[in-house]
Amino acid sequence: MKAPVLFAFLAFAVTAFAQPNLTPGAPQSERVLVLGGTAHLGTGEAIENAAIGFADGFIDFVGAARDVDPKRYARVVDAEGMHIYPGFIAPNSTLGLMEVAAVRASRDYREVGTFKPNVRSVIAYNAASDITPTVRTNGVLMGQITPRGGVIGGSSSVVQFDAWNWEDAVVRADDGIHLYWPSTHHKHFEDGRAQLRKRKTYAQRLHEIRDFFSRAEAYAAGTPTKRDLRMEAMKGLFATGERTAPGATTLYVHANDAKQIAEVIRFKRAQELERLVLVGGADSWMMADPLRENGIAVMVQRTHTVPRFAEDDIDLPYKLPKLLEDEGVEYCLQGEGRMPEMNTRNLPFYAGTAVAYGLEYEQAVRALTLSTARILGIDNVCGSLEPGKDATLFISAGDALDMMGNNVQHAWVQGRDVVLDNKQIQLYEKYKAKYDAQRAADGR
Repeated sequence: MKAPVLFAFLAFAVTAFAQPNLTPGAPQSERVLVLGGTAHLGTGEAIENAAIGFADGFIDFVGAARDVDPKRYARVVDAEGMHIYPGFIAPNSTLGLMEVAAVRASRDYREVGTFKPNVRSVIAYNAASDITPTVRTNGVLMGQITPRGGVIGGSSSVVQFDAWNWEDAVVRADDGIHLYWPSTHHKHFEDGRAQLRKRKTYAQRLHEIRDFFSRAEAYAAGTPTKRDLRMEAMKGLFATGERTAPGATTLYVHANDAKQIAEVIRFKRAQELERLVLVGGADSWMMADPLRENGIAVMVQRTHTVPRFAEDDIDLPYKLPKLLEDEGVEYCLQGEGRMPEMNTRNLPFYAGTAVAYGLEYEQAVRALTLSTARILGIDNVCGSLEPGKDATLFISAGDALDMMGNNVQHAWVQGRDVVLDNKQIQLYEKYKAKYDAQRAADGR
């Protein structure tokens, strides 16, 4: 009699965990108050024993727990002893553009061509990706979906990670154009050794970039009789105003070498571009003064990487955020590298490593939240725990920047409850149920 009962239990457990239940949350219908815990606001400040209230998808109270009346809220979430954060933002991400690298049909992060600013990554974004729930589980609730390939890869968009489709996900459509700056050297293998050689086509490629931007600027300033989709996509780069200004887009230039960065700075001046962000910036610490003086922010490469050259400090990638912070350069953290989609879940831990190498804790939180939002031009709606902003936040039982402490208990995107389940958790529970049943049958 015991065996059939155990097998019935096992069958139920397998069935229960076989199908994911990851439906996006319903719009907020009741006022919610998160009470107690330490609130890391994203602004560089923290509040002990805090209270965060939100209604209709927007934050309406941020302060000390003693200053709020819980009776004003229909639901009170106890966060005592826990940590409250704004939703982390993953810039320069291909999450939702590639599912399985070995399956060509699931790779949709690049288009053919060299200059293709009219390619919109957001329309290829897969809101139903199996990877996205694994990212949400670690507190990464938003991202900038970025195209790859060519010299100009296309336009990125900012999305939130709890949506039915790409239209539902959009926070800011077409926030910027991505320019992949040509490298000055390339690796040449001879006698089993890799040698750096000067790229002969570098000057020609720079000429092509300058020419393309000059034509785009003329197109934006004039009244063309024939509509050019590529030039239309570039018009926002020449609009005046801050990153949050309507119609304004940012130029994101992917470059790492000091010489590349110097060329990018000269290019910004020559083209009189108001909004330019450096992506990667491995050598940005060498160019800190001109970057700061020219108002160029840096999306720092993932800290969990190795130095580029043998003569570099072994811990240079770990302390790069601290070096930029000390020099007053605006920056945020991103995770481009190998397996970037699934490694998006490690974004909080890149910040944790920066803390271990000198960056202050609240500065690290800001590098994942408000600094990223400012660089993406969305800091007017999200990126910090402030009244009037979207209620996109989460509660972690421990330190969210620590691999051992990150344990997200609750999360909300624009006030909607987020399901904190994913395929990996389901598989864990599925096989745990199997072995629990076996141990019970053996009397252990």
